[in-house]
Amino acid sequence: MLYLYDGALDVPTILKNWYEAEATSNYGAYIPFVGTVRSENNISGLSFDIYEPILEKWFDSWQLKAKAKGAIIKMAHSRGDVMLHESSYIAAVFSPKRRVALMLIEEFVEDFKASAPIWKYDLKQNKRIYALERSTAISGSGILGVFS
Repeated sequence: MLYLYDGALDVPTILKNWYEAEATSNYGAYIPFVGTVRSENNISGLSFDIYEPILEKWFDSWQLKAKAKGAIIKMAHSRGDVMLHESSYIAAVFSPKRRVALMLIEEFVEDFKASAPIWKYDLKQNKRIYALERSTAISGSGILGVFS
């Protein structure tokens, strides 16, 4: 369950919808993670480009890992501009067991940062500037990995 949105995420609505969708699924743990654009380097926000086919393949592999443990993962991410103090990323794990959910959410969020094909740009003075110093090169990404 991968959801992509243009602009900032409506966190309360997304989390409520996910919770209600799984309310009768007999999961004992629901652990969300919300990423918010913070003020740093004089930015007014961030902007995101996503290579959706690779993101879907990456996400599907995580769904299989979660399914093997009786869990599911949901994720939402922004495309385009997201301003300061708005959310660009939400992930959640639903699991029968607390320990499984805690382990999966940590591993998922860390792997997302390292592997997801999402490129981040700083928004400064009405310009979109590639955030090279805060970006992680994707292994095997060819020309896109040159900056690592």
